[in-house]
Amino acid sequence: MDLKLTGRKALVTGGSKGIGLAIALRLALEGCEIVLVARSQSELESAAASISAQAGRHAGITALDMGSAAAAERLCRLHPDIDILVNNAGDIPGGSIEQVSAQALRDSWNVKVFGYMDLIREYLPLMRARGHGVILNIIGVAGEMVDAAYVAGSAGNAALIAMTRAVGSTSLEYGVRVLGINPGPVATDRMMRILHKRAAERLGNAERWPELQARFPAGRAADVDEIAATAALLCSPLSGYTSGTVFNIDGGLSSRQSIA
Repeated sequence: MDLKLTGRKALVTGGSKGIGLAIALRLALEGCEIVLVARSQSELESAAASISAQAGRHAGITALDMGSAAAAERLCRLHPDIDILVNNAGDIPGGSIEQVSAQALRDSWNVKVFGYMDLIREYLPLMRARGHGVILNIIGVAGEMVDAAYVAGSAGNAALIAMTRAVGSTSLEYGVRVLGINPGPVATDRMMRILHKRAAERLGNAERWPELQARFPAGRAADVDEIAATAALLCSPLSGYTSGTVFNIDGGLSSRQSIA
């Protein structure tokens, strides 16, 4: 299927690994010019090399901490001509409201919650002036399936879900689409760290993590490519009437109503 993305320029934050890199690669394979953003220069270089090898396309890189106050403004100055913005950076810590420190909460929200909002504030006016653009927010199903043991993530994701729906509810009036994806469990390095930690806490042995994964739908986590394929379709003109909505890719977890 031709997604009609050839020649579009896409910027992906948190693009050096995991879901971000998978989305960037899929967009590159569809003909997009790619800009990867993450904190680590070396990881960005490795990611760009991977895209070049698999898609045959050069990927630009910008090493930047999206939690810094001026990050969004600087990024927009460096790359003003973006057609597709994928907000993906962030790693909000787990823990209850008593366990997450005030500093950890603020630091993580500066990257993911305020970082997303700052980039949207910078890029939305530019896209509006051009009469086209797509902003895709990679959020997380914990914003709907709230978890007291992941309170900072649940609250932050819920805020981003509401913001995506609110901004995207009117953005199509000037040619810009704003939408989101809520991944459930996804097989990334971060998920593996979480599984090991929870297996140690709940089962007494970090190596028993496969027992926890077996409880996921179909007995597995999603593959990053399953998220990336949907992301590419949503960013394409084929989804031209889609805005102000957030799609759950979680194997049905968020639709489970039974308490049993």
